[in-house]
Amino acid sequence: MSTYDTATAPGDQRIRRALKLYVWNAEVASAFLVPLHLCEVAIRNAVADAIAAQYGPRWPWTAGFQHSLPSPARGYNPPADLANARRNTSSTGKVIPEVKFAFWQKMLTSRYDKAIWDHQLATVLPGADASIGVPALRTRVYDDLDRIRILRNRIAHHEPIITRNLSADLAAITDLVTLRCGDLSQMLTAAEHVSSIIPQRP
Repeated sequence: MSTYDTATAPGDQRIRRALKLYVWNAEVASAFLVPLHLCEVAIRNAVADAIAAQYGPRWPWTAGFQHSLPSPARGYNPPADLANARRNTSSTGKVIPEVKFAFWQKMLTSRYDKAIWDHQLATVLPGADASIGVPALRTRVYDDLDRIRILRNRIAHHEPIITRNLSADLAAITDLVTLRCGDLSQMLTAAEHVSSIIPQRP
């Protein structure tokens, strides 16, 4: 409770107000689940479509794609993640939800510009302004995904998100969904409750 206590102004009933802030944090974190869900599915499907266009529908088992993956980085190992996701299935559709969020983010680096993004980024993200250029757009998507990944992990571990700019977090999520599909973006806007809970912060 120390994080919530510190964020609460001194005075009478400080503990009660800190507890209210704790509950509000849980409520707004819960409200983020729908936007996060739609965003993650939209972006992982976009990246998977781009990979399939270049490496074929069986890309999780294609040697060319496997060899393109970066060497294991500190804390995350893309080849091992993919190998684990492939285990006990022969369906690409079942592999896609099994790899970690970081896998999709790591695909949006410059190492894949020539092989994938120069040809596929505008196709899988039709809502993007093509005049931005591939490197700038890919970097923007990567950075937004990094922001969202951190938020997602804090929520998953029941950590405080009270110090974040939650309106900016929601805007980043909405922007990514809009890049992928305008109809899905409208659905997200109609379904989300984050924007109504943010002003209720105690």
